[in-house]
Amino acid sequence: MSQPSLSDLVSLLQRREPLSGATRVVLIDGPAGSGKTSLANRMSLALGGTESAGPGTYDPDNPTPDDAPVQILHGDDMYEGWGGLPILDRILVDQVLEPLSRGVGGAFEMWDWMLDRRTHLIRVPQRPYLIIEGVGVAQRSARPFASMVIYVDAPWPERLRRGLERDGEALRPQWEAWHDAEDEFLYAEGTLREADAVVSGDSPLPDSW
Repeated sequence: MSQPSLSDLVSLLQRREPLSGATRVVLIDGPAGSGKTSLANRMSLALGGTESAGPGTYDPDNPTPDDAPVQILHGDDMYEGWGGLPILDRILVDQVLEPLSRGVGGAFEMWDWMLDRRTHLIRVPQRPYLIIEGVGVAQRSARPFASMVIYVDAPWPERLRRGLERDGEALRPQWEAWHDAEDEFLYAEGTLREADAVVSGDSPLPDSW
């Protein structure tokens, strides 16, 4: 599968029907450090939204306005720490996607990795587009609610380099353990096989071809 352009991804999404109430949901999955957040931000801008500063940066005093066309959510704000992949569907599906599919808003409490507990409530109202990025977000239980699934990948050495550059060398053991867990999870969920588009996070994604 060749590398798509940003305009290819946006055009494909806009041709799809919303499957979560009135909201077109994009699930951007793939291993940690592959470039999912960067792609989410570029897609949001292309759809008339704004960028997210990334996981853990939600400001309850400055949430995404209800009338904004796009909202970005991060899997890192849903997992309960390094061992949190198994409970992702309880947050993502039960508290966000399923309510949206009934035409109402969803909400969940953000996981604070520093405090090791849930803190701020993040509201997820109906809007034209919802982009959710993170390892495991396109698992089987979530895919029926998504208008589009994108899988982003990059070589493990590059992903590890990015992760340690962001989090620090002291977290190398956690990154290596997460690498094993995410590989097993993504394989079991068949995410790559079911993706509508596959993006290389190791090479530039052109705006258009």
